[in-house]
Amino acid sequence: MKISLTDLTTKIEKQDYIEDLETVKYAEISKSKARIQELATKLVEETRAALKHNSLSHVALEISGQRPIVFALESNIINLPYSNYKKIANFFEEGKEYPVAIYFETQSEYLNASGFRIDQIATEEEIEQDETGIVDRLTDAMQEKIKQVREYQKPSTSVKKKAVTKAEVTKKTAKTKKKTTKKTK
Repeated sequence: MKISLTDLTTKIEKQDYIEDLETVKYAEISKSKARIQELATKLVEETRAALKHNSLSHVALEISGQRPIVFALESNIINLPYSNYKKIANFFEEGKEYPVAIYFETQSEYLNASGFRIDQIATEEEIEQDETGIVDRLTDAMQEKIKQVREYQKPSTSVKKKAVTKAEVTKKTAKTKKKTTKKTK
């Protein structure tokens, strides 16, 4: 599938694309590669079906719990989420058609400093020719991101002030007094 910049931005603006969201709890996928693979298969199948119908898609899986994550597959001409579609014009020319690729997005405040990651997971040809391989790649990527989210330590936002001891305050005060009490001849 190829699409022009104008058609792409118009479809995104009007939300003229296939959209699906499924929500599961961590308990449903915890340590179960088979369940994650089942969910990845559904995401890939829905994306592939949209491509067959010459349609854009945004299919997502939300994992709810203590550290929520949202995974999504989006068809696009660039690795920018649909929410940033107005920036796409900065990278492409009007009047040309561009091939659509499939991008894997991860959103979680426990992922990294920005809370977001996007990577190309497949081209249209790859998803058509090797759906099973793409599902395996997506399953591994999802497991990796889940592990990353579980292990993430947020950087502290407050700067810790050094504790000043009474002795240090007394020393500083004494130095200041010496300087001010010095007499000139």
